[in-house]
Amino acid sequence: MQSFRILFFLLVCPFVLSAQDAAVKPVKKVRRPLMGIQADLIRGPYLQMATPTSMTIRWRTGVYDRSRVKYGLSSDNLNMRTDDSTLVNEHIINLTGLKPFTKYYYTIGNLADTTLQGDADNFFYTLPEKDSEQFIRIAGFGDCGNNSINQRIVRDQVLKYLGDNHLNAWILMGDNAYSDGTDAEYQAKFFNIYKDDLLKKYPLYPAPGNHDYHDFHSASAADQNKMAYYQNFSMPTKGEAGGVPSGTESYYSYDIGNVHFLSLDSYGPDNKGLRMYEEMGEQVEWVKKDLQANKSKWVVAYWHHPPYTMGSHDSDKESLLVKIRENFLKTIEEYGVDLVLCGHSHVYERTKLIKGYYGMEADFDPKKHELNSSTALSDGSKNSAPYMKSSKDNKGTVYVVSGSAGALGGKKATYPHNAMFYSNNEVGGVVILEVQGNRLNLKWVSSDGKIYDQFTMMKDVDKAQLKALKQDKEITK
Repeated sequence: MQSFRILFFLLVCPFVLSAQDAAVKPVKKVRRPLMGIQADLIRGPYLQMATPTSMTIRWRTGVYDRSRVKYGLSSDNLNMRTDDSTLVNEHIINLTGLKPFTKYYYTIGNLADTTLQGDADNFFYTLPEKDSEQFIRIAGFGDCGNNSINQRIVRDQVLKYLGDNHLNAWILMGDNAYSDGTDAEYQAKFFNIYKDDLLKKYPLYPAPGNHDYHDFHSASAADQNKMAYYQNFSMPTKGEAGGVPSGTESYYSYDIGNVHFLSLDSYGPDNKGLRMYEEMGEQVEWVKKDLQANKSKWVVAYWHHPPYTMGSHDSDKESLLVKIRENFLKTIEEYGVDLVLCGHSHVYERTKLIKGYYGMEADFDPKKHELNSSTALSDGSKNSAPYMKSSKDNKGTVYVVSGSAGALGGKKATYPHNAMFYSNNEVGGVVILEVQGNRLNLKWVSSDGKIYDQFTMMKDVDKAQLKALKQDKEITK
C-alpha cells in the first residue's frame, strides 16, 4: 500500500504543481499572425538612414509578421523586392543597390504578398551623390511633438511651401514627443501627426531633447537604448551615410550632397558619464575626429539646447546652456561649422555671422563678435548682402534657435537676446535649409505662411559671382 502511495505521488503531483505554477505565473503570450487575419498597420511607414544608394523603411504591425518591401521606378511596376522572414512587429527593411537621386515607389507588406500600404503617394528619393553641387532642401523641426494646433498648422505650412517640390530629408532638434517621450506619446503626438505626408516620403534624421529622456529615469548611457527614442529610430552609427562612425545612436553624422551634418546629444551622458560640453567626453572627441576628417564644403550641426536664447529659456541662468556655450562652442568654431540649429526655447532666434562669443548676454559686443554686420537677407534691402566665407579659414558661425514647430511662446525679461538679429515668440515655425553649390540659404517658414527671417551665406566666391552680387561695403568685410 505504501508503495502504491509513493508511485501515485510521483505520477500525479508534477501535474498539480504545474497547474499551480500556471495559476501564479501567467504564460507570456506571443502574438503571431493568424490564418486569414491580416496584420494591422500601427505605425509608418517611415524612412531612415538615407544614402545615395540605400534607404531604410520601418513600420509597426499589431501582430508579429514577416516583412516585404516591393519597389520600382513607377508605381505600377514594382519589379524589385526585399524580404525578411523573421517574425517581428517592428519591421526594418534596408533597400540597397539603388541609384543616386532617383525616385522610387514602394509598398510594405508581408511574405504572403499582402499589402499594408502602398500607392502612387508612397515614394522616396535617394540622396544626391556625395559632394554633388546640386540643389538640396532640408527642413528642421524643433520641439514639435506636443499634439497642438500649432504643430498641425506648422506642418501644413511646410507642405504648402513645398508644393510639388520635395525634401531631401528632415531633421528633429529634440523634444520630439511631450512630455515624457514615451512610446505612446510618440505614437499619438509624432507618428500619427506626420504619417500621411512627411514620414512616408522623406527620410528623417533625429536628435534627442530632454523630454525624450523623461520616460527613462536612469542616467546610465548603457541603458539609454531602452528609451522610446532609441527604439523608434534607426541612426547611421557605422558611418553608413558618411562621416566618422560614432558607434552610438546618441550622436552621428551624415552627408547630403556637399553638406556634412552632425546630429548631437546635448542632454544624455556617454559611457564615462560625461556630457557633450565636457572636454574629455566621448562625444566631443568624436566631434573633433569627424570634423577633422570632413571634406564637404558646408557643415551644419544640430542639437537641442541652445547656447544663446532669451525665449522660454534663459541662456544666462540655465547651467546646461551656459556650459555648452562656454565649453563646446570653441570646438564647433575651431573646426569650421557654418550653421548651428537648436530647439528647446519655444521661439525663433537668429544671430548674424559671429565668432568668439562665449559669455553672458551683456557681454555681447557686435564690434568684437560679429564678423559681418550685414543682415544677409539678400533681398535687395540696404546692407543685406550675403555672409561671405572662405574655406581656407572658414571663420564664423550662424546660430539659430527654432523650437516652435509644436510648442510655442515664452520670453524672459531681457528678450530679445542681444546677440540675435531677429527674434519671434508669437508664431510657430520650421527652418528650411536650401543649398546649391557655394550658396546656402535658410528660411523660417512660420505658422501663418510668412517668411519673417532668412539669410544667405556664400563660400569661396569667384570673381564672376562677386560681380553679379549687389555691391555692398559689407560683402568683402
